[in-house]
Amino acid sequence: MLDVPALFGVGAGLMLLAEYWPQAFVPTRTRPSPGWPFVVTLLGTGLGVNVLRGSTDPWITAVSAALLLAGLAGLLAAAAYRPWPVTPALTFAARWKTVTTPDWPELTVTLSERGAHLRNVSGRALRMAGWSPAGLNAWYPVRTPAGEAVQELAAGQEALLPVHGHDHGVRVWYAPARGEATHLFRADWTPTAHAEDRVLN
Repeated sequence: MLDVPALFGVGAGLMLLAEYWPQAFVPTRTRPSPGWPFVVTLLGTGLGVNVLRGSTDPWITAVSAALLLAGLAGLLAAAAYRPWPVTPALTFAARWKTVTTPDWPELTVTLSERGAHLRNVSGRALRMAGWSPAGLNAWYPVRTPAGEAVQELAAGQEALLPVHGHDHGVRVWYAPARGEATHLFRADWTPTAHAEDRVLN
């Protein structure tokens, strides 16, 4: 392999892709099976025995080393697996916690005759606590356009907030799928009842 420097460039490129490719590493929620890593380890061990007996083929040496490393890595992953802690659902208490506003919006709102359409644009799942019209001391569950209450809004999923013509904004309390920090989404607009009185500066 030292005689072919291009292989090092290919390996470096693959490492960069694995590191920076979007969602390159997706955490698994189930324990990896040790079956296939065990088989790969046996194959690597068998080839390694041939190398120790005097086989001088560099390809067999490289393949046996790769199989051994891959199999041992799989066995280690299965042995070291720890289940993800269960994140509790958000409740009404989230409204009274200290909230943060992300630098980039994770939710967007568009208005229609049915109400305010809330869409998750963060690229990850968000846990929904509840929402309230701006300026009102209210607390409503976030619901899908079909009317079903949702506790988690998947990436790209849409919810419907039934606002009225006199409402001028919404406040939505939520949190990332993993994490305890409560986020607050604020959106304000001119009520449709006063749209003709709006002055653009």
